[in-house]
Amino acid sequence: MTIYDDVFGKSFPFAIGFDRTLQLLNRAEHLHDSPNYPPYNIVKHDAENFSVELAVAGFSKDEISITKEKEVLKISGKKEEQDEKNFVHNGLSSRAFTRNFTLADDIVVKGADMKDGILNVSLERIIPEEDKPVEIKIK
Repeated sequence: MTIYDDVFGKSFPFAIGFDRTLQLLNRAEHLHDSPNYPPYNIVKHDAENFSVELAVAGFSKDEISITKEKEVLKISGKKEEQDEKNFVHNGLSSRAFTRNFTLADDIVVKGADMKDGILNVSLERIIPEEDKPVEIKIK
């Protein structure tokens, strides 16, 4: 159960870092028109750190592209041409994909790594000094 479930009665798993800034949800909702491939997780480690985990079995690092433009994180994958194999069963999908995730404006991409067929993109919320709480001492 997320804050989005409580407030709007539906889930928005593609919007990262909007816990405090719900005003962009209407815009973000329209960006979620992609199919369910590849499957992904969004993990909130603490108030400032998130990660996107994408199942990319069969893709190499060179076949995956990660870009951030303004508030959109775009992860794409395209397999290079392979020799034709005579599959008895081909269950590993190798089709091209693009996943877009809407980020709050204070989220930065820290980096990405890939292990055991899972692409992990690390994200961090950077709160500017002027937006941080300030304690006022009583005289």
